[in-house]
Amino acid sequence: MNPATFLSTSRLVIVAGKGGAGKTTVSAAMAVAAGSEGLAALVVEVDDHGDLGRRFDRVGPLGAREVTLVPATARSAEIRGRAILADRALRTYLDGHGLGAVTRRLASGGALELVTSAVPGLGDLLVLGQIRQLVDQDPADIVIVDAPATGHAMTFLSSPAGLARTVSSGPVHDQAELVAAMLTDPKRCQVVLVALPEETPVNEAIEAAEALSELGVSLGMVVANGCTPTDAELADAIEAASVESGLAPPDIEGLLAAGTYAYGRQVDEADQRARLGAGVGAAVAQLPRLAVDDIGARETALLARTLLG
Repeated sequence: MNPATFLSTSRLVIVAGKGGAGKTTVSAAMAVAAGSEGLAALVVEVDDHGDLGRRFDRVGPLGAREVTLVPATARSAEIRGRAILADRALRTYLDGHGLGAVTRRLASGGALELVTSAVPGLGDLLVLGQIRQLVDQDPADIVIVDAPATGHAMTFLSSPAGLARTVSSGPVHDQAELVAAMLTDPKRCQVVLVALPEETPVNEAIEAAEALSELGVSLGMVVANGCTPTDAELADAIEAASVESGLAPPDIEGLLAAGTYAYGRQVDEADQRARLGAGVGAAVAQLPRLAVDDIGARETALLARTLLG
């Protein structure tokens, strides 16, 4: 599916991938791409050590209060960001059910995190419950969630259905059913899988796609991130440039070796992308590996343009 078309397909996009694959970068790039297509975006991180804000040149993690990451301009719609964490989600849930005194008591004793971890899946459900409220009520055209790493992401996405089965009645059951209904409705929610074009990450992405299918959650798009820039004549170009610049033979040999290595990576990565596409049954978009130490707003905008083609 064309990325521009995909961005207007559903209200909620959950970006998942193995740790280190670049899902936070892809989440940010997708938000910028959406903005450039005239879609107001709200991007959400659910990791208290997340660095989504850095992709927009912000210092420190995002907080519970929404902030403007990219203001609306004549060329782009507004992009906002915020974090939703399990302990804060529990606080909001208890306050919303008239249990503010309980919230304060738990918070003063440092027990909020203990409560969310005591019931498997409860923290994930509460976070997803807040995300569901955003999907239903926030004025953004698209909500993009930077999900946990792949292993936790599958638990994250499966927790509502699991709790709906194990908790037979009450507010937790009702919340679980509402969230599960959202996750399995492709008009409301789709997942983007991010993988590096290497054997093990591709294997994990294929397994994740199979797990999503079993959960009934729609896989909308796959992104191969960190790809070696494609240039079928890279070695020849380096050799020509070296000769024209008058470099000494040892320098030329070094450049040729680097070019040969890069060309070999291009071939290997193309094979892995083909295997990824076949394994998940979907087209694979690709983003280049950038030769920078950190990805900020400028690099995010570049990746967004690349994503849109």
